[in-house]
Amino acid sequence: MRILSLNAWGGAMFDDLAAWLPAAGADVLCLQEVTRSTASGWTRFSDAERDLPQRADLFDDVQGLLPRSRGFFAASDCGPVDDADGVRHRQEFGIAAFVAPGTTVLEERSTFVHGTYLEHVQWPASGRPRVVHAMRLQASARVVTVVHLHGLRDAAGKGDTPDRARQAHRIADLVVRTRRAGDLVVVCGDLNLLPGSATFATLADIGLVDLVGTADTRTSRYAKPVRHASYLLVSDPSAVQRFEVVEAPEVSDHRALLLEV
Repeated sequence: MRILSLNAWGGAMFDDLAAWLPAAGADVLCLQEVTRSTASGWTRFSDAERDLPQRADLFDDVQGLLPRSRGFFAASDCGPVDDADGVRHRQEFGIAAFVAPGTTVLEERSTFVHGTYLEHVQWPASGRPRVVHAMRLQASARVVTVVHLHGLRDAAGKGDTPDRARQAHRIADLVVRTRRAGDLVVVCGDLNLLPGSATFATLADIGLVDLVGTADTRTSRYAKPVRHASYLLVSDPSAVQRFEVVEAPEVSDHRALLLEV
């Protein structure tokens, strides 16, 4: 099974993303910063810190690139975006997964690791709700439980906070409630953490091992000095056939994480 995790940056580099994704060969694609709306094409997102181009409906865009894959979307919150004509649209923001034919979805569920669903009049710069999604998947004799999320963003940085400690325990709780004896567990996504975070000790307590460590998970599109964001953890490192922090092509301000088990 080939699992690919990527913070898609709202599709800000969609042309590059669209050229790469169909050939990436993912059996399971986990995306963070995914948008949904009734509009199409390009919009602009803005909060107190950023003004960025985004796809109006990145979920639909990716589903069009992977038409045979089964798509799942979990919204964390929604707010306003403007299209090229200045028309305002309501846009949902969250995470998505796409499961290719040949991989059976045995069960799936989602819950919040921070806050609860909100509709914003104006997007806040940090502290926004965050959702986590879990799936039990079978493509061979062994079942794989995949849990993915976009971790809490804090304008103060990526250090440990009480909110992040609660988030870690909620991730662990979802893993424990979803996995079954014998499952290989994979937890992945943009966790918005530093490598030394106490979150990794919390997840180690339920048997998960981080594969990323201090590796740079950012691309040249990211200008800030802290280069840590995305992580991937497994319950059985001996099951890993290949793991890569993908440096090229660049399709976001984050590097993709590729796992073959």
